Amino acid sequence: MDASGPSFLRRALVAFAFASSCAQHSEKGSPEGAVQEFVERMQRVHGDAPKAKAAYELLAADTRANLQERAERASAAVGRVVGPEEMLAPSRFFLSFQPRQWSSREGPGWAIVTVEGESSRERREVRCLRENGEWKVVLDLPELPRLERREVSLER
Repeated sequence: MDASGPSFLRRALVAFAFASSCAQHSEKGSPEGAVQEFVERMQRVHGDAPKAKAAYELLAADTRANLQERAERASAAVGRVVGPEEMLAPSRFFLSFQPRQWSSREGPGWAIVTVEGESSRERREVRCLRENGEWKVVLDLPELPRLERREVSLER
């Protein structure tokens, strides 16, 4: 399967699952809080479109644009309108380690949330951006390949 397929999206979403089982809840308005809220919303989706939309709204603009393009392509392929929030796959969303500690480092308009488990191998970083005064989660999705269009000749 290519890098734009469901397995890549699953791997991208895994990075956001780590914070959900932390007993400590982060302060609202913090990058950690944005990541944790995204994780919690994703865990509630289970095919519920309004809940998927709520999770989608926590994503950064570039991530939403990428998912919108994927949804448009999916819509053309399946013959029905597919919403960009449907491109998030909660069924592939799972925790790969128990978070023990998380922190963030911030710059002007960006943050990296670091989630750590018990071993040194259990460590993930999640990017966030501040957009319109709120922290938004960045999913690292590959750029979509350019669509190739065939020229059709009307001559026969």
